[in-house]
Amino acid sequence: MDCIYHYNFSIGKITIAESEGFITSIGFFEDSSFKHYILKETPLIKNAAVQIDEFLNGLRKQFDLPLAPSGTKFQKQVWQSLLDIPYGETRSYKDIAVSINNPKAYRAVGMANNKNPIMIVIPCHRVIGSNGDLVGYGGGINIKEILLNIENKNRC
Repeated sequence: MDCIYHYNFSIGKITIAESEGFITSIGFFEDSSFKHYILKETPLIKNAAVQIDEFLNGLRKQFDLPLAPSGTKFQKQVWQSLLDIPYGETRSYKDIAVSINNPKAYRAVGMANNKNPIMIVIPCHRVIGSNGDLVGYGGGINIKEILLNIENKNRC
């Protein structure tokens, strides 16, 4: 059964989706993206919401959730690399490209980052421009800055 549920967090309304015991999506999504999903708060979705709330309040640095993001092989490589970025640290798109042994693919890394279906948990907010600028984020640059500030404040 595919289920979604919506939560209002300090950064806005976030939708969490589950399919077959895995979190498949977390983000600022419209219901139209989930037409065949049932609106139901499952134990897994509720657990994900609790963990996100803990993260947003500086109480959680790592997530413990079963994830199943849907994407291409390349996208999944990028997302796996994002999971390796330590809490409170950032990497450039080029750094991620190098980490997946494809150093010239930094633009493609940017596109994969943009398609990340599980925001916050797969920390695409930790990827910044090579000059240190905050660039691109599905939730908006202001949300990216909030997430990075939470991590900077609580990284010790």
